[in-house]
Amino acid sequence: MKGEEAQVIIAGAGTSGLATAACLTSLSIPYIILERDDCVASLWAKRGYDRLKLHLDKQICQLPNVPFPPSFPTYVPRELFLDYLNDYKTRFQIHPLYGRTVESAAYDAASEKWIVKARNNNSRDMVEESYSGRLLVVATGETAHPFVPANIHGLEGFGGEVLHSTEYKTGKEFEGKRVLVVGSGNSGMEIALDLADHGANTSIIVRSPILIAENQEWTFWSIMAGSSKERIVGNIENDCLLTVIGAGDLICGVMEERRA
Repeated sequence: MKGEEAQVIIAGAGTSGLATAACLTSLSIPYIILERDDCVASLWAKRGYDRLKLHLDKQICQLPNVPFPPSFPTYVPRELFLDYLNDYKTRFQIHPLYGRTVESAAYDAASEKWIVKARNNNSRDMVEESYSGRLLVVATGETAHPFVPANIHGLEGFGGEVLHSTEYKTGKEFEGKRVLVVGSGNSGMEIALDLADHGANTSIIVRSPILIAENQEWTFWSIMAGSSKERIVGNIENDCLLTVIGAGDLICGVMEERRA
C-alpha cells in the first residue's frame, strides 16, 4: 500500500477542487488532489451536451483570482468553460492524481490526521493507496452519479429509446421523432429547446407549475426560488423518452422523494 502525506487532501478535481487547490497554492500550503477520472471537470468534459453553457452570469461563476476574459460571452458555453478550467489548472500548476477512486476517509485522533484510501485504477491490480493530511476537502459534487428512479410504471412496455441527460449530446438524431423530456430544470429545459430546434416533436412534463425567468433574473431566482419536482408518467407513447432526472440541476426533486 502506497502512502503519501500533505497538509490537505482534496477529493475531486472538478471546479470546486480546482478552486481549492488554487487557493492553497496561493498560500503555499501543500496538498494532494485525487480524481477518479482522467481529466479535470469530467462532468463538463465528458457528460455535457453540445449546447451546454453556464446558466448564471460569468462574474458569478468565475473561479478565485482569475476572472473570465472580457471576450467571453455573459453565459459561457461548454467549450470555452473547459478552456478556462484547463488554463486555470496550468496557471496554478495543479497536478491531480488521476484514476484514483476514493473508497474511504477516516479521522485518526491519535495522529490528528485524515487517512484517505483510494483505488488506483491505472494499475493492473487496482492497488489500494493511502493518503494522509491534517485537513480533508470533499469536492466530489452532488451530481456525480446519474440517477434514474427504479420501477417507473409503464416503462417496461415502452418500445422506444430511453436516455439519461448525461448521455444526450445533440438533437440532430431525433429529427421528426416524438420525444418526451422528463424534468424542467436547467438541463431539461435546454435539452427540450435543443430537440425542438432540431425538428423533434418535443414535449416536456413536470410535477407542478414552474417559474420561467429571463436570463437577467435567473441569478436572483436561482437563489430564492425552490426547485420544481418532476413527475413520471405511466403511459408513454412517444418514440423516445429522455430521462433528465438526477443530473445537473435536476437531482433535487427525485432525491427529496427518495430520502423521505
